[in-house]
Amino acid sequence: MKKLMLLFLSVVLLAACTTQDPTEKKIERLLSQMTLDEKIGQMNQLDPTWLQEEKEAQIRAGQCGSVFNLVDPQEINRLQHIAVDETRLGIPLVFARDVIHGFRTIYPIPLGQGATWNPDLIEQGARLTAQEAVSSGIRWAFSPMVDVARDPRWGRVAEGYGEDTYLTAAMGAATVRGYQNLHAGVQDSIIQMAACVKHFAGYSVSEGGRDYNTTPIPETYLRDIYLPTFKASIDAGAASVMCSFNDINGTPSSANRWLNVDVLRTEWNFDGLLVSDWGSGSDLVPHGYAKDKKEAALQCINARMEMDMQGMIYADYLKELLAEGKVQEKQIDDCVRSILRLKYRLGLFDNPYCDQPLIAYSDESLEAAQKTAEESAILLKNNGILPLRDGQTVLVCGPLAHQQKEQLGTWIFDGEAEHSVTPLMAFRELEQQGKIRLLYEEGLTYSRDKNRSGISRVQSKAKQTDVVLFFAGEEAILSGEARCRADLNLPGIQQEMMDALYQTGKPVVLVVMAGRPLTIKRETEQAAAVLYAFHGGTMAGPALANVLTGKVVPSGKTPITFPQTVGQVPLYYNKKNTGRPTSNPMLIDDIPVGCPQFSIGQSTYWLETGVEPLFPFGYGLSYTQFEYSDVRLDKNVLSLAGNDNLTAVCTITNTGRYDAAEVAQLYIRDLVGACRPLKELKGFEKVWIPAGESREVKFTLSVEQLKYWHEEKHDYTTTTFFAVEPGEFLLWIAPNSNDLGEAATFEVK
Repeated sequence: MKKLMLLFLSVVLLAACTTQDPTEKKIERLLSQMTLDEKIGQMNQLDPTWLQEEKEAQIRAGQCGSVFNLVDPQEINRLQHIAVDETRLGIPLVFARDVIHGFRTIYPIPLGQGATWNPDLIEQGARLTAQEAVSSGIRWAFSPMVDVARDPRWGRVAEGYGEDTYLTAAMGAATVRGYQNLHAGVQDSIIQMAACVKHFAGYSVSEGGRDYNTTPIPETYLRDIYLPTFKASIDAGAASVMCSFNDINGTPSSANRWLNVDVLRTEWNFDGLLVSDWGSGSDLVPHGYAKDKKEAALQCINARMEMDMQGMIYADYLKELLAEGKVQEKQIDDCVRSILRLKYRLGLFDNPYCDQPLIAYSDESLEAAQKTAEESAILLKNNGILPLRDGQTVLVCGPLAHQQKEQLGTWIFDGEAEHSVTPLMAFRELEQQGKIRLLYEEGLTYSRDKNRSGISRVQSKAKQTDVVLFFAGEEAILSGEARCRADLNLPGIQQEMMDALYQTGKPVVLVVMAGRPLTIKRETEQAAAVLYAFHGGTMAGPALANVLTGKVVPSGKTPITFPQTVGQVPLYYNKKNTGRPTSNPMLIDDIPVGCPQFSIGQSTYWLETGVEPLFPFGYGLSYTQFEYSDVRLDKNVLSLAGNDNLTAVCTITNTGRYDAAEVAQLYIRDLVGACRPLKELKGFEKVWIPAGESREVKFTLSVEQLKYWHEEKHDYTTTTFFAVEPGEFLLWIAPNSNDLGEAATFEVK
């Protein structure tokens, strides 16, 4: 019997070894040969620009698994030769970079990409970006950022795709597929450039919109709003994830075992690499979560933070913690497996060197960047002045009219300003073609400029024109990491310049190039038209010229709510109804002097603004008009048995004069449940409709999409579970989150 049992176990083990993935076999074989020092070395990521003299020695000693912030292929190959040829096991390095919205060719900032509502276009841009980066030796990009951001004061709102979970999930997954050259998330070939989904998790909820700040988030909110975007990117094949700087309810992400192991590894079956953000492991000390860096290293390894970016806590303390018995070598082995797996998936063991010609500014990349910038532009107002007409005299003015660097936006380490085509350059080309007569006067030299001397010159030239194009906004440095604002008005004296232009009586088209929504209520009231362009990248100038002249019909939609004033922030479309929903707000000017204090019959609103935004989520005008018919459902009852679904259909007719694209948006509302939002985006489609024609849009909505996270408390314990409650639902197919029209109804039984 004993022999039979041993024989059975041998057969089982043999079968396991035979069926094991070939890459996993290679990982185990290599891991078995590694010393403890070599393992810990793989867990260390270094920026050699900080350690110029030591970098070669560290690599030669096997103290480094990854290098970032190098983009010179010759230097990359030189260091790679040291790693491959001069170390005992020849394990290659992986070279990483903050590739955020382009490498050499810069695309619109991710918030602008969100405004396209076009995942296919974003995937194409990511694929072309990866080609440029890989040709310089970069095989790992620290993006996409899929933090759902509802607070435009937060500087990093520019790096994400907006305020909505569904939209952000779609855009993040598209970027992952593009970077890694995946098809439908299937990993059947070598990864082109590894995506790193960040920041895991809850980073965008920073109190007060201040970067690195604390983030108190109930678990149900975390799971319903902020985690699904990461899950979508992982399902799309993301090779790596980055920890966030923040704590969640007292536990910093780099040391959060529930987040990094229970959710990421166990629930989601993620087998990629988890890397810290820059020094986020050592940040446990100022957080007050660890007394020193040694304890920080222990907390991070226990939470399976696998690679330490520039923090040196693993390099300095892991061996000591192992000797003290506080860490097991198996924990280190698990981390190293993920690192080696990434390198095998990138094909670095077979071809570690950068051996291809440099790719930059190809016709395909420039065309894709221009098309993305065109589709990211949002027409917020138009009294008929746009599109511009041939033969008009046009004044181009403002601090963003001819700023080659600033239009690139935040996080563009490798973008080259001299390749940018500005709006002024594009309009000069139109003048040369005889399309317009152009006047130019900058007026303000940069967005924060407070020198009033140029305003009178702008005002004088405005009187000589048919239309004024005022390019306003923010410099690139005013958004991005650590660039949070308490005031969301146009910086400097741009508002004064707008006042001066308005006083001329000439129609003013306000074009805003910025890294976030700005509070432009007064300027919008003064302007004849408003076009919001975010920071549009290398080809922003030609893109905006095409939109302003009607060569391209605007199709962008707001990916985030635009507040009237900063005091409304955070303001977002999928709010909850509350026990006293907004009704007949008594605004500040309506309150009689000496009015007695009362609250009976009152509702939730602000005295100055009510609750309405300046522009709602999903909003954007066109040069044509679209008419939505009533929504038709193929059934009115969904069953909880199985994964039942319904089909919703709506006909959209282009009743105007221009062929154009429209973004149809599917919203639902769960009428009775655990205080559900008033509306939730559950689908969208960008559809091209020629003038005078109609197109049918069709959405499938499943029971699974109606589920949300519940929390139950019992006997001092809390349980969360994912389910849908039976009951009545509303459904809309609409042009934006505000103009919903009549709802269709269905029931879940």
